[in-house]
Amino acid sequence: MERARTDAYTSWLVGLVFIVLALGATTGFFVANPSLQASYALPEARLVLETVVALAALAVAVLAGTRFSVEGQRIDLLLCAGFGATAIGGICFEVVPVLGGHVVQPVEAWAGLLARVTAVSLVAAAAFARGRVAERKRALLAVGASVVTALATAWLALRISGDSLAIVEPVDGTRPTVLGLGLALVALLALVAAVGFGVRYRRERRAMDSWLAVALTLLVFADLHYVLTPSLTSDYLLQGDLLRVLAYGLLLVAVWRAIRAAEFGHAVSEERARVAREIHDGLAQYLFAISTHVSMLATGASLEKTLPKLQLAAEEAQQEAKFAILALSSASGTASFDAALRRYVDFLTSDGQLEVDLELEPGVRLAPDEQIEVFRIVQESLANVRKHAGARHAEVLIGVRNGRRVVRVRDDGEGFDGGEKPAGQGLKNMRRRAESIEGGFSLSSRPGQGTALEVMLRA
Repeated sequence: MERARTDAYTSWLVGLVFIVLALGATTGFFVANPSLQASYALPEARLVLETVVALAALAVAVLAGTRFSVEGQRIDLLLCAGFGATAIGGICFEVVPVLGGHVVQPVEAWAGLLARVTAVSLVAAAAFARGRVAERKRALLAVGASVVTALATAWLALRISGDSLAIVEPVDGTRPTVLGLGLALVALLALVAAVGFGVRYRRERRAMDSWLAVALTLLVFADLHYVLTPSLTSDYLLQGDLLRVLAYGLLLVAVWRAIRAAEFGHAVSEERARVAREIHDGLAQYLFAISTHVSMLATGASLEKTLPKLQLAAEEAQQEAKFAILALSSASGTASFDAALRRYVDFLTSDGQLEVDLELEPGVRLAPDEQIEVFRIVQESLANVRKHAGARHAEVLIGVRNGRRVVRVRDDGEGFDGGEKPAGQGLKNMRRRAESIEGGFSLSSRPGQGTALEVMLRA
């Protein structure tokens, strides 16, 4: 396993070095040929680009915030704040002011640069953040309020300064010191963030860190292009703008993959806790019964009456233990859903008391949260069939019907009248599980005609 992790890191590092060399050579060629340092008077295209970047940053901030709400890690809180600052700065200072064909004013232009410095500083800090936050909602609100307050304060301070600030057009040939230093600071902070996430990936081997390192490397070279052609105007489209769009595309992929992994990990954790409760409520009761019967034998109870009860309790405890172990291994994520479900059915039918036909239609994909809940619904349904229905045969289908994914469990058991027999805890649990994955739950049964359960999964 460690060798595979090392090989993956080596491959990633080689790819990153190739990207750096390619972008470095391109930038060097760009510097050596001033004629290539061109800008294009395309205000509409620049507006579209800034809108795309702002929306992408907003999406990354939302996804990072969602991941923080699941895991509570400081890195995700800072990423949410950093990309939130990028989104707010882009929308307020670079998109809204130029709507309707207007030109960005000096105050908004410099406020946008300060927002970019704030954002990349937070992202760089995230690369070195460790630990978790206990009060997640409070932390999100506090950080969000701090970012908004800082940007609003910066805008107000610049507005009070009046018209002393100047917008630099790339066509005038000037290179103002303050603007150049500001853009260079952004590039330096992006470089620190890229290196930080690269080191973090080497240490922890988290996929999100590798994606962030690559995306931030692209941002470094984008910012270098801005340093070479410093401008705060909204009228021109620069070469660095294209690299910035590509970088944010990679950032969206990185955080989306991370949030999916976090959802799955959270679902696994909840499932393990639930199985632990079932062990306490199920297996512990059988062990208590065994202890009671042994005590009765020790005090002189009849062996003929007590021994069969003791043997039955021991068999039930053994079966409960096997079910619990199988459920834990299935929820661990180490085996595929299909393999885990087939293992369970094979175990359930190994004594010949119940025959189960399992049909898993190819091409039907279940999300991580759906896999765990569907597994437990089928498990609980078949357990009810075995224990209470008096059935000899059951059918399990996971497939597509009328364009929707469905899970069906049918048996040829005794059935029951739903109007006379209230739903037990098992049915309530299955209904709750279906609702947790946004699925529809239905159950039909009639005395002597068996029972059919169906879960209609979300579109």
